[in-house]
Amino acid sequence: MTTPDGQWDLQEALQTYQIDRWGAGYFGVNDKGNISVSPLQEQGAQIDMAEVIEDARERGLKFPMLLRFQDLLRHRVQRLNEAFGEAIREAGYGGVYRGVFPIKVNQLREVVEEIVDAGAPYHHGLEVGSKPELFAGLAMHTDLESLMICNGYKDKTFIETALMGRKLGKTIIMVVEKIEELKAIIDISRNMNVEPMIGIRVRLSTKSGGKWALSGGENAKFGLSTAELLEAAEILRGNGMAHCFKLIHFHIGSQIPDIQTVKRAAREGARYYGKLWKEGFALGYLDVGGGLGVDYDGSRSANDTSINYTLNEYARDIVYNVAEICNEEQVPHPTLVSESGRAVVAHHSVLIVDVFGAIEKTKREKTSENIVPAHKLAADLLEIRQTLNRKNRRELFHDALQIKEDCEARFNLGLLDLQAKAQIETLFWEIAEEIVRHYRGAPTIPKEIRELEDSLGDQFLCNFSLFQSLIDHWALGQMFPIAPVHRLNEKPAHQGTLVDITCDSDGKISEFITGEEVLQGTLPLHAIDGRPYYLGIFLMGAYQDIMGDQHNLFGNVNEAHVFLDPDEEDGFYIEETIPGVSIGEMLASVQYDPHLIERAMKAQIDAAIKADVLKPNEGMRLLENYEKGLKGSTYLQFD
Repeated sequence: MTTPDGQWDLQEALQTYQIDRWGAGYFGVNDKGNISVSPLQEQGAQIDMAEVIEDARERGLKFPMLLRFQDLLRHRVQRLNEAFGEAIREAGYGGVYRGVFPIKVNQLREVVEEIVDAGAPYHHGLEVGSKPELFAGLAMHTDLESLMICNGYKDKTFIETALMGRKLGKTIIMVVEKIEELKAIIDISRNMNVEPMIGIRVRLSTKSGGKWALSGGENAKFGLSTAELLEAAEILRGNGMAHCFKLIHFHIGSQIPDIQTVKRAAREGARYYGKLWKEGFALGYLDVGGGLGVDYDGSRSANDTSINYTLNEYARDIVYNVAEICNEEQVPHPTLVSESGRAVVAHHSVLIVDVFGAIEKTKREKTSENIVPAHKLAADLLEIRQTLNRKNRRELFHDALQIKEDCEARFNLGLLDLQAKAQIETLFWEIAEEIVRHYRGAPTIPKEIRELEDSLGDQFLCNFSLFQSLIDHWALGQMFPIAPVHRLNEKPAHQGTLVDITCDSDGKISEFITGEEVLQGTLPLHAIDGRPYYLGIFLMGAYQDIMGDQHNLFGNVNEAHVFLDPDEEDGFYIEETIPGVSIGEMLASVQYDPHLIERAMKAQIDAAIKADVLKPNEGMRLLENYEKGLKGSTYLQFD
C-alpha cells in the first residue's frame, strides 16, 4: 500500500518511527538519513549504523546480523550505579548500593564479561538462578566485595558449589525459596565447615501490572509467606545461625510499568527488614529484586511496553522509601541490592535484517482503466470505482465488500471463472485503497476503515526467523522498535508488515510503534528497488539472545561487537565477529551427525551412478555441493 504524498524531512522520520522517544538518547538520525548510535549519549561520539553494517559485511558477516555496541552496555551499567549513588547522597542514606546482574537475562559470556568489567569500580555483582548459571558465575565473579545472589530452587550440588565460593572468600548469598532448602543449607554448610550467608525471599502483597504481573504477589512461584518467614528465622536461631541471616529479598515482576508499584514494594520490603532487625536478626542487605523497565514504545506511560518513570526516579524512590521506613523502625539503613537486567542490556543490541522482496496488495500502476468486465460483479465494482467520492465513501465500501463476499461464494460453487475472480479482486483492493485515502485527515476514522487500511499493507520479506530472534514478540506480544537504518531522508512509499522466512504463518510482525499512535498495524517502508534495504530491530539485548527457538532449524545469527575509537576514521572499530551456526552444526544439535548424512548421500549418489542415472563427474559435483552446503548459513544468502 502506498503512503500519502506530503513533506518529508529528518524530523518527520524521527517522529514517524518514534526514534527520539524510545531511543533514550542512544539512537537518532544523522544528516545522511542513517540511524546514528551514541553509546555514551551526549557525552560521546556518534556512530553511523550504515557504516557499521558495511564494515561488518567487508569482514564477511552475512545477514541477519546482530550488532552489539559494547560501550553502550558499559554506559548502562555506569548509569544504574550512578543513579543509586546520587540518590543515596541526596537522601543522606546510611547504606550503599550493590547491584547484581541477573545473567538469565543474557547469559552470553561476552555480555557478562563486559558487565563485570564495567561494574568493577562499583562492585557490581551477579545473580544466578540455576546450577549452570552458578558454575558460569563462579568463574566470572572475581571481586570479593561484589555480591553473588543465588536465587531459584537448590539441590545438594547447587548448595555445595555455592559454599565452595564462600570458601574462596566470595560474598555469596543463597536466597531461600522454601523451608526445606534452609535445612539443607544448614546441614551441608556444617559438613563442609563453612559459614553460609543466607537470604530469604518473602512474598509481598504488593503486585505489579503488565505482562509479568503474576511473577509477584501472594500467589507467586517463589518466596515464603510471613508465617514461613518466622519459622525459617526460628530454625536459624535454634541452630545458632541467626548471624548467617543477611538478606531479605522480594520480587514483584519484570518490566514494572508503574512507579507507584515500586514505591509500595520498597516500603513493604523495608518493613519486613525493620521488623526482623528488631527481632534480633542483624540483617545487612535488602534486595529489591528486578523489574526496572524499558520504554520500548517511547510513550512514557504505564502500559505493557513502557514505563512512566526514569532511572533516576526509580533509584530515588527506592532509596527514600526504604530510608523512611527504616527511620520509623529505628534500624540501620541496609545495603541496597537490585537485580536489574533488562534495563542494563536491552539497548546495546540491534538486529539487522535485509529485506529481499515485497508482496504488494495493489500495484502502483492502477489497472482498472484497462479492465473489460468479464462478469456483472466486476462491472458493478468498476462502476463503484468510477463514482467513489468523499461523500459516498462508506456506503460504497459496504457495497464493494458485499460484492467481494458474493464473488467468493460464487467461486466456491463453481459459478465464477478465474478471469472474473481476478478482476473482482483487483478492483476491490483498488477501491479499498481509494476509500482509505478519502478518510485520511478525518477527525474520526471508523474501526472497519482502520482494519481495512491494515489489510492493505504490503508484505515485506525479511531474512530472519521471528522464533529465533524475537521469541517474546511471538509468545507474549512484546513490542520492539523497528525502523529502516538508512534512507530516512527519503519519504517511505509503502505501508507494510514484516514476514520472516520460516514456514509458519505466525512468523510475521503486524504491530508497530509509529507516529502519534503507539501501535499501528503497518510500518512505513521504502520501495524495494534493487538497492540493499536494511531494517533495524532495536532494544533486543534482554532475553531474545538466549531464549530463541530452533523452529525450522534457523540458528544463532552472525554477531559484530562494536567499540568507540576516536582514532579510527569512522569513530569505531569492530573488535570481534562471531559467525552464526552452520547448517551442519544446526543439524548436529538435533542428532543429524554431518558425517553420517554425508555418507548416506554418497551412498545414494553412488547407487545412481551405478544405475547410470548420473554420470560420475555429475555425481561428484552434486556430492561436493551437498558437503559445501552443510558448512553454509541456515539463513538465505543473496549476492
